[in-house]
Amino acid sequence: MHKQVLLVDDNLNDLELALEALGEAEAAPCVTVAQGGVQALAYLHAQRQQSAEPLSLVLLDLKMPQMDGLAVLEAIRQDETLQDIPVVMLTTSRDVSDIRACYRRGANGYVVKPLDFTSFTETLRDTLAFWLGKNEIPGPRVA
Repeated sequence: MHKQVLLVDDNLNDLELALEALGEAEAAPCVTVAQGGVQALAYLHAQRQQSAEPLSLVLLDLKMPQMDGLAVLEAIRQDETLQDIPVVMLTTSRDVSDIRACYRRGANGYVVKPLDFTSFTETLRDTLAFWLGKNEIPGPRVA
């Protein structure tokens, strides 16, 4: 079974770097990209309707226009069918108030994007190794 990851970011350069880094992962996951919060929630709701394989992880940018990462995180945590999906914030912000806000709204992790590609790749590889290799999530909810 391939692990399913939703990567949410509005910055095309960051998406490209993340996809390249994810492609270099030892057991590369199946990655779906959402270019912003609205698109991410639309994908999550469509996936739920299709009773598809549940997501193993959401990598969520914090600073996005229209619908920021906090709003997406809140929507995920308020939806009974989505709230068990691990959500890791993947952002450039080191601001303590951002970190606290994410954890208060139910983030499972907070990872700061390194600026250089080698460090970024290593950080993503380490993040995936834990969340996709070691972490256990519950199966789909039965109505």
